[in-house]
Amino acid sequence: MTAPQTNTNARRRPGPGRHVFALLLTLLVSTANAAVQQPPDDELRSALAAAVGESDSFKDRFDAEVWLLDMSLRLESRLPAHGHRIELLKHVHYEATRADLPPELVLAVIDVESNFDRFAISSAGAQGLMQVMPFWLDEIGRPDDNLFDVRTNLRFGCTILRHYLEKEAGDLRQALARYNGSIGKAWYSDRVFKALSARWFRR
Repeated sequence: MTAPQTNTNARRRPGPGRHVFALLLTLLVSTANAAVQQPPDDELRSALAAAVGESDSFKDRFDAEVWLLDMSLRLESRLPAHGHRIELLKHVHYEATRADLPPELVLAVIDVESNFDRFAISSAGAQGLMQVMPFWLDEIGRPDDNLFDVRTNLRFGCTILRHYLEKEAGDLRQALARYNGSIGKAWYSDRVFKALSARWFRR
């Protein structure tokens, strides 16, 4: 549907997820669909190049497992195959946490962008779950990477969204608009917030 920046886990210790959820709430309170391609951003190019080399694991497995059970039920109508659903959710939780984003937010973006179709292609040429434009592969010197690969697509998409969140000084609405390429407009951010509150936000 749309294109990012583009054409554009004894005693339970508070896990990092709680801080991320608090951040999301703060951002929310403080604050079709082919995007217009923008010139490559040197800072974002560097962030993507660094991101593709990272491979650390979940830092809080207990929280991750609780989250997987919850979100799996919500995603069942979209992805009936249990194995595929759990695998996707594991990747979403991992990549969102790596980028210091709420996993629920990433699910909402995927919901709006591709309706969980890993092979989606927009009219602008954006590819996969988070609708990443192929030019980024050349920009960071990885032309052979496959944006239809779930992990690759999520890593690119999450890195891009985190970059824009920082660029917009924590303004999630503006960061989402920038991700979609609809800067100055609210329709895309509103769609993501609606999907987040209606289906994905953990109550």
